[in-house]
Amino acid sequence: MKKKWVAIRRGSQVFFFALFAGILWSTAYPLRGIIPPAAVFSIDPLLVFFTALSERVVLPGMAAAVCMVLSAVVLGRFFCGWVCPLGSCFDLWAAALRIRRDRLPPRLLNGLRRLKFAGLAVSALLAAAGVQSAWVADPLVIFGRFISLTVIPALTAALDAVLVGLMRYAGWGPLLLDLYRQWQRSFLGVHTVFFSNAAVIFAATAILCATVLAARRFWCRIVCPLGALYAAAAFSARLRRVVAGCTSCGRCARECRMGAIEPDMRYNKGECVLCMDCVYACAAQSTRFMFFGAPPRPVKKKPGKGISRRQFLLGCAALLAAGCRGRQNGRQTPAQRPEFLRPPGVQDERVFLNRCVRCGNCMSVCPTRGLQPLFFEAGLAGLWTPVLVPERGYCEFNCVQCGRVCPTGAIPRLDVADKQSRRIGTAVVNRQTCLAWHDKKECIVCEEHCPVPDKAIKVVWEIVNGVRVAQPVVDAARCIGCGICQTKCPVRPQRAIRVARR
Repeated sequence: MKKKWVAIRRGSQVFFFALFAGILWSTAYPLRGIIPPAAVFSIDPLLVFFTALSERVVLPGMAAAVCMVLSAVVLGRFFCGWVCPLGSCFDLWAAALRIRRDRLPPRLLNGLRRLKFAGLAVSALLAAAGVQSAWVADPLVIFGRFISLTVIPALTAALDAVLVGLMRYAGWGPLLLDLYRQWQRSFLGVHTVFFSNAAVIFAATAILCATVLAARRFWCRIVCPLGALYAAAAFSARLRRVVAGCTSCGRCARECRMGAIEPDMRYNKGECVLCMDCVYACAAQSTRFMFFGAPPRPVKKKPGKGISRRQFLLGCAALLAAGCRGRQNGRQTPAQRPEFLRPPGVQDERVFLNRCVRCGNCMSVCPTRGLQPLFFEAGLAGLWTPVLVPERGYCEFNCVQCGRVCPTGAIPRLDVADKQSRRIGTAVVNRQTCLAWHDKKECIVCEEHCPVPDKAIKVVWEIVNGVRVAQPVVDAARCIGCGICQTKCPVRPQRAIRVARR
């Protein structure tokens, strides 16, 4: 029997993988894609619901997220098997390594899969307490950050190097020059600059993919909170697996990559991702998926030790107390230190940390690559959040793209005039290292590049050996902290003018 449904499912995985990757690839300055970059994350009910709950707001993607949950009520956990790009990566790695069996025993895997529901419950409790933690293990966030901050820069840099090499060393310049210029304006974009901590992001994603060595789709079965949300919605799904004339050969259970078929042939609908492998593994060809059919036998819940009700309630109370304590006004988080400059329009650090899902859209679209991901410099609360690093790039005076691609409103959507009046920080001149102040040399690079009307950087004059020397001073009332002065300052290793968050 030809595996028609398996081929269709694989085609769906390839399509959505390419679609998501293409949307992320088009997230560059200026925006070129037809589909908004925020759409990738707006269909994620885990991010949308928990971000909205933590901030008590209604997000634009709420309707799409509700539709995704309702579709799981009808079709089951199809998103994980047919759409999710991270799940497709796991299937690809398992196929490349020819992994056909789980190395961990089924009983252990069946016990461990409760962990994803515990993680979902913890995320829900934290969101109710005002702390958004859904981004930590969300598959779309992990995939988006990996593609935007590691894969796209690496691929575009490699393509750029190949084309330059062909033009320079192979004598193909006349043939490729026009094509190269066109690609730079469109296909290659400005992705050839690498992001900080890209190696860490790559390594973390590689470790996730390596979990297939322990069990196929280990992450989806044990950890993924989005999978847990869809599993809960799929508990009463109308599309169900129906078996007529089972011979109890056990092949379907061995082939099931999610362990949805128990060794005793019972079927756990919430764990099934509709991969259709069991349909073609059935020796009697008696397995079908139908909207109307005999309901599956329920899975027997085996007694286990687990935690008591009292322990669970105490844990919930502790989480709520910790979350409420974190929402206290005036409490300063590590990410509020003056050296961390947030994107334009960000006012409240706590709100920003709660709404930011660490997807990487804003960093990918930044034309100067001034926005970079933090690691643990700002503590765990600021992990992977965007920060303006003026020594890498400045905030373009006429650019508002970061707010347009943010899926949760963590970066406000501003028009150009409003953005140009929003203060990111304030520049400060170090007169001990400034060429004009300390060495009495002619240098007003910072003043020349300042984009603020009427200039936020002025010059004062000093007579040195009979020669007038211009020296820069910052008008703090006009400075918006865009950072171009720090980017262009010629002093090394540390710039003589720096922007601080004030």
